Amino acid sequence: MDIEILKCHGSGNDFLLIDEISNSYSFSEQERAELAISLCNRNTELGADGILFVSKSESAVAKMRVFNADGSEASMCGNGLRCVARYVCELKGQDKLLIETMKVNLQVEKEEDLFPEIPTYKVEISPVSFKLTDLPLTLPAETLINEKIPTLSEELLFTALAVPNPHLVTLVGADDLESDLQLQLSKDVNGTNSLFPDGVNVSFVKPLEEGHIYVRTFERGVGFTNACGTAMSASALVTCLVGLNKKEEFIEVYNPGGKVRCVVHENEGEYKIDLIGNGTYVYKTIAHVDANNFAQFTVDDKCFYADEDKQYAKLQQHAQEFIQNH
Repeated sequence: MDIEILKCHGSGNDFLLIDEISNSYSFSEQERAELAISLCNRNTELGADGILFVSKSESAVAKMRVFNADGSEASMCGNGLRCVARYVCELKGQDKLLIETMKVNLQVEKEEDLFPEIPTYKVEISPVSFKLTDLPLTLPAETLINEKIPTLSEELLFTALAVPNPHLVTLVGADDLESDLQLQLSKDVNGTNSLFPDGVNVSFVKPLEEGHIYVRTFERGVGFTNACGTAMSASALVTCLVGLNKKEEFIEVYNPGGKVRCVVHENEGEYKIDLIGNGTYVYKTIAHVDANNFAQFTVDDKCFYADEDKQYAKLQQHAQEFIQNH
């Protein structure tokens, strides 16, 4: 089985994009999971945080499904959606369209460059829910907004929200970021535990200055990642809830992979977030996969998008310099 692969990334969160619109192949649920486990393995010629399957949709221009490197399916992926937004917009010759995701159809559109010569797309992150049953989080309360979870920490204040995948967000200082606390806590809530039966994405957020934050995320099914789009969106919203930043204004969100820009919108108590950032192509290739054993595959020579890589490296340097100065 020959599969065309486009390696791409949003804020360094990297994916293998597989186009089921232009190509004749399609996959069963088990095959999607097995492909993700095999092709995303970092010890192979490919490797990625996940696979973006792009297919036809009955209710939108295209459909996105996201499978993590461990074979689990994510209900949403903001960084992946930006990559899919670029791919489908270019495929269809449009600058604005709808993409179907697991929970809802979302608006995406080409945006002014976040940084010179960086292909930039704005994607809608919604729906947003603070109901603990939507994560789920097992606590004797309906919501958790800037409160303690004593079994996790006696000092940190957490906010739990689904966007629509589950997130646990806390504001921290430099000492907590430099410690092993986030790793230990994340492993606890993503293993067998009484709080999060399905696991949860855990973000530590460090305020830098007004309108600027740093977010590091332990992503469910992945581990520490360069960036998680829904986590950065959720984190931006949390900083507005606690009064650090303002709704309807740009929030610059820095991460280990670079930076994005978020805008939080509220309408009669309902929230949605604009996530604005890169959709960068790394290379394209063809994977020759053994149809009877997806773990066995070879890869053709890779055709790299060298100019895009060089330009994104400049954005990363800019972001790191800003973080270091704060």
